[in-house]
Amino acid sequence: MVAATLALAGVAIGYGRLSSSAEAPDAPATAETVSLAPGPRLLTLTSTGQVTTVDKNNPGGERAVSKTKCDRVYAAQGTVACLYADGVLGSVTMRILDADLKERKAIEVSGVPNRVRVSASGRMVSWTAFVGGDSYATLNFATRTGIYDTKTGTLFKTLETFSVVKDGKPYQSVDVNYWGVTFTSDDNTFYATMYTKGHRYLVQGDFAARTVRTLRDRFECPSLSPDGTRIAFKSPINGDSTRGWRLSVLDLATNQVTRTAETRSVDDQAAWLDNSTLAYAQQHDDGTKDVWSVPADGSDKPKLLLRNAHSPAALG
Repeated sequence: MVAATLALAGVAIGYGRLSSSAEAPDAPATAETVSLAPGPRLLTLTSTGQVTTVDKNNPGGERAVSKTKCDRVYAAQGTVACLYADGVLGSVTMRILDADLKERKAIEVSGVPNRVRVSASGRMVSWTAFVGGDSYATLNFATRTGIYDTKTGTLFKTLETFSVVKDGKPYQSVDVNYWGVTFTSDDNTFYATMYTKGHRYLVQGDFAARTVRTLRDRFECPSLSPDGTRIAFKSPINGDSTRGWRLSVLDLATNQVTRTAETRSVDDQAAWLDNSTLAYAQQHDDGTKDVWSVPADGSDKPKLLLRNAHSPAALG
């Protein structure tokens, strides 16, 4: 596990801090001048991990670049979740910041930064880190996913303590892992991926009751739409995750799945720019990433939003 984590750390952390000559010119800004308060802006990280914002309606315009660095970032209603590895193997901090990027709380996490989310109200924060293995593409991995309630201070560093109902029956297994949390508007119900026995399930969780229940198989990295009616997700191509993932959308009312027009493999937890458009990162061979968008209804085609950027989140 140590050897695998070493290898993964070099890849997963390194990609977020690579520099590129193709990167858009930096805007002269500091953490004090970059605000993540609600507004018509798009939040991302640069290839060097700096927190940036840009006009959501003009993503090709000038970016405001802060000095704050993260390996994964997300924000909503002035709450910023910054998952950051400080360079020491396995030493990761879940930094919860305010809209001015000032730290409100720091939670020590072990592993390699992977996913992070904030509920629409800004109250709930979740994160995922790899703690062993190499990737989702194999069965040889382990993750730790936690949730923090900023209002009550309730903290669970791992969801593995929650009770599981699988296919309508109580379930226990030592190989249960979670990742990719997304919250509903009530700040209690959430969706996530649960892995066990070679299966990747969509689960619905109840934070107060400390329970999860399985809903569907072959379902990873859910992302709930702003109106709460659909879930974007990635599913293994032809049932084989070693071949990559297809970005799709589940309608919760009809149970119908729609494939987006993005035919490339998407290894990301997509973010909703609005109720009709998804944003996600695509990685190049050199480790740098770009942010793309695609309609959620399967129409049109993918569009490049930002070069040398990842971890997109719409601030308003």
